[in-house]
Amino acid sequence: MQAESVKQPDDMAPAYGVAKGQTITAWAVSGLIADYFPGQPAPAEDRVNYRFINGFVDVGDLPCRKAFWSTMVGRPLLPDTSWPTTSLYLPGSNRRVEFTSFWHVPTHVRKWLRGTFRTEAPRTLNLALKTCGGVRIWVNGQEAVRFEPFKRNVESATEISLQLEAGDNEILVHTEDLAERDTTWFFELEMLDEEPLTVLLPVALDQDEVRELEGLVRGVRPAHDVFVNQPLEIIFDTAPVRGLPVEIKVVGHGHERPLLAHVHLTLHAHQNRLIAEDISGIADGYHGIHMTIGYGPGSVTRVIDAAFMSAISPLPAEASLSARKRQALEYSARFGANRAGRLIAMMETGYEDRESFDRIVDATLASIDAREDCSDFIMVPLLWLLGAYGDRMPKATVERIRHSVLSYRYWVDEPGNDAMWFWSENHVLCFHTSQLLAGLLLPDELFSASGRTGRQQAELAVERLGRWFDSVEAHGLAEWNSAAYYPIDFIGLLALERWAESGIADRARGQIDLIFRMIALHTLAGVPAGSQGRAYDKELRAGPLTELAPFAQVAFGTGWLNNGVAALTMFCAGDYEPPADLAELASLSRGRSVEARYSQGLESGKLVLFKNEAAQLSTVVDHKTGRKGHQQHVLDIRLAGHPMARLWVNHPGEDDPWGNQRPSYWAGNGILPRVAQHRDVALLIEDTADARHAWTHAYIGRDGLDDLIVEDKWLIARSGRGFAALWASNGLELITDGPTAGREARSHGSLCGWAAIVASGNDDAFKAFIERLCQTVVSFDPTLRRLSLTPPVGPAIALSYADGLSIAGKPRPFTHDQPHPILTHDSAACQPGADGPFYC
Repeated sequence: MQAESVKQPDDMAPAYGVAKGQTITAWAVSGLIADYFPGQPAPAEDRVNYRFINGFVDVGDLPCRKAFWSTMVGRPLLPDTSWPTTSLYLPGSNRRVEFTSFWHVPTHVRKWLRGTFRTEAPRTLNLALKTCGGVRIWVNGQEAVRFEPFKRNVESATEISLQLEAGDNEILVHTEDLAERDTTWFFELEMLDEEPLTVLLPVALDQDEVRELEGLVRGVRPAHDVFVNQPLEIIFDTAPVRGLPVEIKVVGHGHERPLLAHVHLTLHAHQNRLIAEDISGIADGYHGIHMTIGYGPGSVTRVIDAAFMSAISPLPAEASLSARKRQALEYSARFGANRAGRLIAMMETGYEDRESFDRIVDATLASIDAREDCSDFIMVPLLWLLGAYGDRMPKATVERIRHSVLSYRYWVDEPGNDAMWFWSENHVLCFHTSQLLAGLLLPDELFSASGRTGRQQAELAVERLGRWFDSVEAHGLAEWNSAAYYPIDFIGLLALERWAESGIADRARGQIDLIFRMIALHTLAGVPAGSQGRAYDKELRAGPLTELAPFAQVAFGTGWLNNGVAALTMFCAGDYEPPADLAELASLSRGRSVEARYSQGLESGKLVLFKNEAAQLSTVVDHKTGRKGHQQHVLDIRLAGHPMARLWVNHPGEDDPWGNQRPSYWAGNGILPRVAQHRDVALLIEDTADARHAWTHAYIGRDGLDDLIVEDKWLIARSGRGFAALWASNGLELITDGPTAGREARSHGSLCGWAAIVASGNDDAFKAFIERLCQTVVSFDPTLRRLSLTPPVGPAIALSYADGLSIAGKPRPFTHDQPHPILTHDSAACQPGADGPFYC
């Protein structure tokens, strides 16, 4: 959708021209209308087969959706034009009109939108309509379209025709969906006609004012990857000709979505930078920046993200594990998120803050009683709290906790009308752990949802946990290396290690050992990184601020603490100790390099890791090649010179760089590539024909880099003693404006070969690294879909999209199908050409 270049007369609304293939994204928008919509309580079909995958799981229709289908589809709905415009939706990077978000309970969500379609003569307007949700459209007060597939998070499409009169046609759109936790909610109207369309915005602004707002919201971004004890600074691609009000809310990404800062500022005329002096020193974390720019109905909204840290250097570490555990508990008691895990730290350390304690208890029980999605994550530490400290808490508090525990829904066979997610690897573990602990603590009490006694609940939980362990012990974890979900796994596993009978406790301990081994291998300079089975932007772009980072700090002695308390306080309050040899893997001595190979998950995430003292390259190879991706993070580079020094390659799964779909712009892949890795070299072939985006890209953690060179097909980066290089067969375009300015390098074309290389050393070694890259021969044959790299010393490495990896012409299949990592290379000294790294 393009803005008209000719200014409209003063009595006319701002106009946009829409050509064939473009989408209509200029609308006046109502506020959100949201209503709790649970349906009738009922047991659900137990489709959990303990064969865990990443991606869509068909769980059937929950009671809320059954009720929605029966009452909302096709219902009479009168067109409402009385609503006030709360904001404008303006053309930007997203071809869709999108309201994707997360709701913890079943919620009926709706919005109204209006616009004006102008035509010189009567015409039939033909459009392609796509949606997640349902859409109705009125033309001049008459309902013209009713498309209500209401398939949860599944796009549906149809073609529609609108009969337009000569002149201005008033268009009213009603978009709605039933939100069940993560909800992809959008509609898209694409022009099919050769004849263009003029779209007008019904607002009291002229063309220049609207285009000014459009330019501001399209290119906004934070000035830095991370703000370290400095105020938030926002950059815009354009500057307004008059001052504009800007409201900023900083909102945490945690379950409780805390409001961390709220300011009203002015973006002054001819200024493209906005410094929020009052947004400084807020809690460490990767937070949402919610902005409203402009006045009232003539305003636009935008949500971006930014990282905040109080110190860029790692925390001075205590010498012993017990001392580091105590240090983390004291930190969490004072600064932890207002979650149940913080209560454990407060009880363990004796930190007195009754107001905060009671507030957290209230919020925890409210979430559990409402059966909010993810309440199983807080039920486990609440049960730990009850079991370990119940005799030290007020009797009234203990009774309230017992009441919530006894009335909770612990599995799908118990009646419910909630939107709790029972079916993924981490949720299955936490629900079964909750059921076991609740039953052990209250063996003779009656649990109202199931009608069972606590003893019966515990017996059933042991059986179910046995099936969970059978699966993950045989196949590994589908959510491998996940900075988001390893901490959730720890919630269940640490509680079982502490509270379960010996058989279950021993199995939990073995799984915890394995997870810590995988964390140690993929941790560099205190930041856990690497390829991941499930990743989000908030983990990828803020490594030291994830829930997983403090585990590395406590376990291995280097890193950062933050407010994450989902499971950390259980680790620190318990007796479990990671294997003693892991600290050496987490922090390699100078000159040493290792490669590890192993598989994780039923769908065989074949993992390869190479790391040296200052650089780390991690991939998942041959994973669902050519299929639609979910949240799999397939190629990751981490450099040790800065906690934000990170690069990766992916195929974007959505339009908006600040979106949060699964896959998103940066996290996951629209189409999964073919990947292979040998030592310090990874090869990747992207074939994204017929996908939404005919290009792939690299993320650049720019603030963490000391040097960055982008020239032709090469990107070369240095951070401290760590080096990395990326090569793309279709060349690289460094994006210099918009929301990804300086942090994105695109390679255009649906078929593309990528190479990734890492090394380490001093300044002279970096110069030598660049010289070796100049001597490296890389070629890609798009017809054969074959990528080849020949280093200056060593054999040629080749990847065929059809046949896989070969070295010196000999096939090199991945043969390490075991879930426990095996070091396939471990050298205390670099020896090029001796089956070691090629670029040391």
